[in-house]
Amino acid sequence: MAAPDAFLLASVFGILGNIVAFMVYLAPLPTFYRIFKKKSTEGFQSIPYSVALFSAMLMLYYAFLKTNAFMLITINSVGCIIETSYLVMYIIYAPEKTRIYTAKLLVLFNVGVYGVIILSTYLIPNHFLRIKVVGWISVVFSVCVFAAPLSIMRLVIRTRSVEFMSFPLSFCLTLCAVMWFFYGLLVRDLFIAAPNILGFAFGLAQMIMYLMFKNSKKSILPEFSLNQIPNVVAVNDNVASDSQLKTEDTKKSSEAGENQSTESMTNDSRAGDAAAAEPNESIV
Repeated sequence: MAAPDAFLLASVFGILGNIVAFMVYLAPLPTFYRIFKKKSTEGFQSIPYSVALFSAMLMLYYAFLKTNAFMLITINSVGCIIETSYLVMYIIYAPEKTRIYTAKLLVLFNVGVYGVIILSTYLIPNHFLRIKVVGWISVVFSVCVFAAPLSIMRLVIRTRSVEFMSFPLSFCLTLCAVMWFFYGLLVRDLFIAAPNILGFAFGLAQMIMYLMFKNSKKSILPEFSLNQIPNVVAVNDNVASDSQLKTEDTKKSSEAGENQSTESMTNDSRAGDAAAAEPNESIV
């Protein structure tokens, strides 16, 4: 009776994990709506979406190697479709240099490295050893994905503001980690359960940090005041141009004064020569 109960619980946690993970995949929709509306990627980076796509592709490969991994196949297939859609939209509206960089990143990372992993693990004759190798590789990249919020946590500590942290997203990530941890535990899959321990720890730390700093006064760092930079530059340029004009006027006035003084000295010397020449003429 214990085995059917464990299977039933694993199915429940797997379904809940799929639902929450789907919500997490849809979290960047406001960002891409903004990109679509402004027809520009602004300062957003493509690396997180490329890493998320790679992680979903890797877990999909791991799920195909395993048996009875329908829950992993469904959510990671959906994840691959959603992340690919994000990257396509990003490439469409990105500047030329950023577009080329993103394309190179996808070819090198999501095609090249992924292809090398598939080919190298496919050569392993032992099927169970192949699953373990792919599982450990998946764990490494899952940890990288879960460690991504560290930059946001560092920003919150520096600014003492949660302006750039989304509590619903942190809550969903924590809940997702809990669901997949129990799913991996119930199906006795270390490669699913282990990374989600770290994901739960990071998610819980983000929520605690949010509660600590939610009432703090907002403090925006200079690198986030991007809209003010052109104005500051323009003001500095105007100040510089005014100072240059004043300097040039000063130089011109000083040069004019020097020319006048030189001309007056020349005229005085000529007058003195003329005055000195008159007595000689009278003597003659």
